[in-house]
Amino acid sequence: MTTARWQLSGFGDEIDADPIVQVAALQALGANHIEVRSAWGTNVVDLSDDELAELKIVLADRSMAVSAIASPIGKVEVTLPVEHEVERLARVIAVAQALDAPYIRIFSFFNALDARDAVLERMRALADLAEREKMVLLHENEKDIYGDIPERVLDLIESVGSDALKVAWDSANFVQVGVRPFTDAYAMLRPYLEYLQVKDAVAATGEVMPTGEGDGELRETLAALRDDGYQGFASLEPHLIFSGAFGGFSGPASFGVAARAFRGMTDELGIELA
Repeated sequence: MTTARWQLSGFGDEIDADPIVQVAALQALGANHIEVRSAWGTNVVDLSDDELAELKIVLADRSMAVSAIASPIGKVEVTLPVEHEVERLARVIAVAQALDAPYIRIFSFFNALDARDAVLERMRALADLAEREKMVLLHENEKDIYGDIPERVLDLIESVGSDALKVAWDSANFVQVGVRPFTDAYAMLRPYLEYLQVKDAVAATGEVMPTGEGDGELRETLAALRDDGYQGFASLEPHLIFSGAFGGFSGPASFGVAARAFRGMTDELGIELA
């Protein structure tokens, strides 16, 4: 018996550079939402007004909603001026507003482990802008940034203390920094968990895998989210062919493998994906 209903989404540019192909593949897999990171090979922060207008038409003509803007904000050196990422976020917010996206994904800066005060200053400035524009920022845990392990993610969220800054949960990224996601992080971060990114990884190698084929404790995490009443997005980010600091790629076939693996587990757990 189904006990939860989540909205399925996915990183379109992991399928193809062309947003028309992105949408077609996601809809074939049963998704009514897309997470937008790039279109026609151009990252969201660099989309021109004309490209943004065209992208909006592509999505609207196909009745495809946007779950989040997967921005690169915060994937820069912490030594850059505060205004650098605030200005870039302003452009991303314009993209999010044009596409009616409720969330914007961000990160917490490279080479920042010994620069907590600088990180918090920058994250507060980003959250302040998001608050003014009535947007919600999602901090993604990832290796090589300040918020890589659950303790530092919690520190960020609670120290900034803004309703405009929440947690995007990525099990694979936790595995890659030696964290057991459900065991070590779930109870700590669940009060702030707003968005689920879906990929798994093998602890010994860091290799990204489809749901259930790694050490990401996805079954335990998904079951707990179901029992906690989570009703948000589940966004596929498979990284099955290529995984890099600024994105990944799977292609249509491998993306389909990842989607079917995830749906197989959610079906077993009584979670409906719409």
